[in-house]
Amino acid sequence: MDIIVSSEVKKTLANIKHRDAKLSRRIEKQLIQFQKNHRHPSLRTHKLSGHLQEIWSISIDRKMRMVYLARDDGAYFFDIGCHDEVYRT
Repeated sequence: MDIIVSSEVKKTLANIKHRDAKLSRRIEKQLIQFQKNHRHPSLRTHKLSGHLQEIWSISIDRKMRMVYLARDDGAYFFDIGCHDEVYRT
């Protein structure tokens, strides 16, 4: 599956890369896995509910999530952060 990343997420990823190399590598690993198999168990891919019912989420680690919209041309990732940060949308 193709990945499209918002400019806001790109900025956040750049900040993470400078601040936390281990987390940056984990994010990269999970995005590569997502491209290969977006349903891989390590991603814990799931569709959200309620007012977020059109949004999907993957897990980077126990705390960090990335949320996206599924599109015909791929997945549009528009936010990254802790559970409470990204599910407030």
